[in-house]
Amino acid sequence: MELTVAETTLGYTARDGLSLVATRYGGARGAPVLLLHGGGQTRGAWATAARALADDGFDAIALDMRGHGDSDWSADNRYTLDAFANDLRDVIATLDAPPLVVGASLGGLASMLAMGEGPAAPAAGIVLVDIVPWLEAKGGEHVVGFMRGTSGGFDTLEQAADAIASYLPHRPRPERLDGLSRNLRQKKDGRWYWHWDPGFVAPQDGWDMEAMNERLSAAARAITAPLMLVYGTASEIVSADGAARFRALLPEAEVVPIDGAHHMVAGDDNDAFVSAILPFLKAHAA
Repeated sequence: MELTVAETTLGYTARDGLSLVATRYGGARGAPVLLLHGGGQTRGAWATAARALADDGFDAIALDMRGHGDSDWSADNRYTLDAFANDLRDVIATLDAPPLVVGASLGGLASMLAMGEGPAAPAAGIVLVDIVPWLEAKGGEHVVGFMRGTSGGFDTLEQAADAIASYLPHRPRPERLDGLSRNLRQKKDGRWYWHWDPGFVAPQDGWDMEAMNERLSAAARAITAPLMLVYGTASEIVSADGAARFRALLPEAEVVPIDGAHHMVAGDDNDAFVSAILPFLKAHAA
């Protein structure tokens, strides 16, 4: 049965003037949990998990990151990890207490930099969802390839459903398409487009994956807040070797595999995901 909790829309302003939009689930009295989606997703990806957290007494805030959902697009394609990390710092600065941060993929990368490099944003605890400092390059290319390949939109929702079914063959093709309409927008040309800026996946000049991995590794080691990694055992991004490397890099961190889940862990098995993170969140709630 789907839980029913109050939902409130929140707004924040990034240091470069972009407006960021979030949804608060439940009241503002519990310990804050800031939920950060992956690249190409929106805050709606957290709806079921956020409602469960709010029902458990947390102040769950799901943020649309820049260029995604209802947050502003960057006119100059400012979608570097530094930009996302600075947005996170700016949002956290408005909160009354250091939040528990749950970052999936892109959200996790931004969290590592925001909390592991100066000026370090305060956090009561950090959950990295299927992301580690050294990710699988082939898996990352697969994700970006899908995003670039579908950024031109779809003629119909059925066409979008077919593309998703091909990209995520482990999930059953949805029988109803109304859920897709929440992730796609129909523009004046009649075509359906994702809720994110195609500029987000535009090639970046001077991008050095090796250097960024080194930087993320150093940032992760510098984080003083309690850390947890939740990853899917069938993930395209975090391999078994990658999870082992994370354990060696951060031996005090908790590491929990979700059996059978792929990169979008919460979407693949939300019940197992929430059950995995709840003890950590309760243990470290400010």
